[in-house]
Amino acid sequence: MNLNDYIRDIKDFPKEGIVFKDITPLLKNAEALKYTTEALFNLIDDKEIDKVVGMESRGFIFAPLLASKLNAGFVPVRKPGKLPADTIQETYALEYGTDVLEIHTDSIKKGDKVLIHDDVLATGGTASAVCKLIEALGGEIVQCNFLLELDFLNGKDKLEKHKVKSLLHY
Repeated sequence: MNLNDYIRDIKDFPKEGIVFKDITPLLKNAEALKYTTEALFNLIDDKEIDKVVGMESRGFIFAPLLASKLNAGFVPVRKPGKLPADTIQETYALEYGTDVLEIHTDSIKKGDKVLIHDDVLATGGTASAVCKLIEALGGEIVQCNFLLELDFLNGKDKLEKHKVKSLLHY
């Protein structure tokens, strides 16, 4: 199956000059969704994972599916004010501005083996911020896993001390 057939480009979204990779055609196709879940699972080298961390919002799609297949917990990382218990936060740069992410302070225990998953690796700002949050809580990052990577933005450079795998490259 060619997953590129299920990714469409949306020009000037969320702002002018950005070409957004829209995965909703992939998500609405049952066969493509199942295939993608299996392919993302097969990217994971070390299956001894305690927690899968997914970033708001499209990281929430495959991260829980991967957690279930790994018999691991799922941990959401969200924008400020969305998580109800005690949190820590990290500010990061996007290709089109800055933002802040939060994680519950009790979501990762010292020594937890963590897989990070998000839909897109662009500049690496989001993933780098999540790595800092996990490390601050004592987690061990086993791998950073992405549906697609925008190679021309060199986001992998911000994650150079971590294993990074992406299913699709643009």
